[in-house]
Amino acid sequence: MARLSAFAGGALIFLIDASVYVFRAYHSMLPDMRDRDGNPAHAVFGFARFLGDLIERVRPAYMAVAFDERRAGSYRNRIYPPYKANRERAPADLVLQLGHCRELCRCLGLAAFVDPEYEADDIIGTLAHLMRGQGVRSAFITRDKDLAQLVRDGDLFWDFGARGQFGYHDIERHFGVRPERFADYLALTGDEVDNIPGVPGIGHRTAASLMKAFDSLDEMYADLSRVARLKLRGAGSLGVRLSAHRDSVFLARQLTRIACDLRLGVAAGGLRRRPPDLPALSTLYDRLGFGPFLRRQGERLAQLPAG
Repeated sequence: MARLSAFAGGALIFLIDASVYVFRAYHSMLPDMRDRDGNPAHAVFGFARFLGDLIERVRPAYMAVAFDERRAGSYRNRIYPPYKANRERAPADLVLQLGHCRELCRCLGLAAFVDPEYEADDIIGTLAHLMRGQGVRSAFITRDKDLAQLVRDGDLFWDFGARGQFGYHDIERHFGVRPERFADYLALTGDEVDNIPGVPGIGHRTAASLMKAFDSLDEMYADLSRVARLKLRGAGSLGVRLSAHRDSVFLARQLTRIACDLRLGVAAGGLRRRPPDLPALSTLYDRLGFGPFLRRQGERLAQLPAG
């Protein structure tokens, strides 16, 4: 399994899937922490502590934070209106705290991004693609399996504070499929969390076996007769099912594939970590009712070399 220590001496950008860690703080911390207007602020506190702990541990030269702005008009909803329709709307107090979290990133000297059309995954994919062109590898800070498709040789997939760190070859050992084929794999299995339908009767093991036998969905559908010869239970009827659901599979892939070509208007230099703006950070913490713990951490961060 990959370890962060293996990246010593190499250029690396830390790309943070913010919603994962904001939601984790929102649901795990007691909501009795209030800002000066009486609104809950516990998710911001937890997110601030997470960011501070991460920065102190890895001392990054490059770091960026991607947020989701959940709107029904996203490009995936236009492709497939039921996409994520099974999810409840975020509570109003969480939406308010997400805005504070974006402000927090700016105060900490971190580039933060949100897009009304695209998801945090797409922002992260675009930034990873941009930096890869500059010879900079990526550490994806997330627990969202969808982002595994972005991992390439030299990259890291890491749910900070929870499960282990995965390199390129660890992804296949853990999930059963290579990163490059992950979007195709999800198109076959579907994704209940995102309300994406899969092919009936195809589970994770069968989908992984298909993605080991074929380089892509395109190759598989170009030669479906091969499926019947695979050593899979029910292989004889599997090709028939795949053929019947061809259109829905390719539709699903449009939903599961992460976009890496957004126009974010940023160059590599704009992703360098800057020193915290301590006066702005103090003003934010005053407004949120935070005590000395995070302020002291902010002062320590200000002493670290900038990117």
